[in-house]
Amino acid sequence: MGNTYKDAGVDVERGYRAVALMKEHIQSTYHEGVLGGIGSFGGMVSLKAIKDMDEPVMVAGTDGVGTKLKLAFLLDKHDTVGIDAVAMCVNDIVCQGAAPLFFLDYIATGRLDPERVADNVAGVAEGCRQSGAALIGGETAEMPDFYAEGEYDIAGFAAGVVDRQNIIDGSKINAGDVLIGLESSGVHSNGFSLVRKLTIKDTYRIDQYGEELGMTVGEALLTPTRIYVKPILNTAKNVEIRGLSHITGGGFIENIPRMLPAGCGARIEKGAWEIPPLFRMLQSWGRIGERDMFNTFNMGIGMVAAVAEADADAFQSSMRDNGIASHCIGRVEPGEEGIVLE
Repeated sequence: MGNTYKDAGVDVERGYRAVALMKEHIQSTYHEGVLGGIGSFGGMVSLKAIKDMDEPVMVAGTDGVGTKLKLAFLLDKHDTVGIDAVAMCVNDIVCQGAAPLFFLDYIATGRLDPERVADNVAGVAEGCRQSGAALIGGETAEMPDFYAEGEYDIAGFAAGVVDRQNIIDGSKINAGDVLIGLESSGVHSNGFSLVRKLTIKDTYRIDQYGEELGMTVGEALLTPTRIYVKPILNTAKNVEIRGLSHITGGGFIENIPRMLPAGCGARIEKGAWEIPPLFRMLQSWGRIGERDMFNTFNMGIGMVAAVAEADADAFQSSMRDNGIASHCIGRVEPGEEGIVLE
């Protein structure tokens, strides 16, 4: 008798079970533009929603969760990293003012565990619901001998649309504009190679309960990335947002300048918001310099918006109405590009 695919480590029956378990999660993300259903070779979305735009522009982004997954493996918690995968993509494309239309996920593992994959997809679906994107397809790859036992990778791709006249590209930013920081939900999904060194590799702090955190360090670190899409799009209907910066890898130092026009820099007032205790704990454990902290982590600010000074109050009021706390953290200044921390 010849060899089978199952003999090589790939069990298609587990794949069928995984699809059955994730079906309900996927369908919960559908909006009226979704055509077809699960099982097609390609996902389909009607573009009827953009018919009233003068010049629709597609905006796309792709990203993964990075080594934050190592904590999910360690703590055996797999239902939030899918939110992270969605958040990292949709928070990027909303920086151009785009409303997400759809999302595709990719999950790869050495041995497919249907229940665990269903947990992953439940998180992806939750992220899609939060952002208004439909989960119209994806790939679950079983790759024997490629991943360590019990490990997997998850990544995704988001596509959205914005009318060209409403693109947010930083070109309208002027010196004197106010920089408003939107609070993060925690570390989000960047800097985890350093986080793991400080909490697992050098010393085991992951199960330590933090009174200031109200939970263990591990639970705090696995808090999913906040999704800012709907609050930003709702606010943009009534307030001109001149620039948006998603504070991801590279922290403040690398990301804020990405939205600024030539000849402008940013001055950030570090005392304008209270840095969450989790960041102070990480800084203390690693004896990390302040600039390195701001060059690695979001420091409690997951997104920064540039608005005219006259619009700052209205912007913050709208964000508050949409459930996001914010702080005026600095200003745009003429001169050398980059940021100054004071």
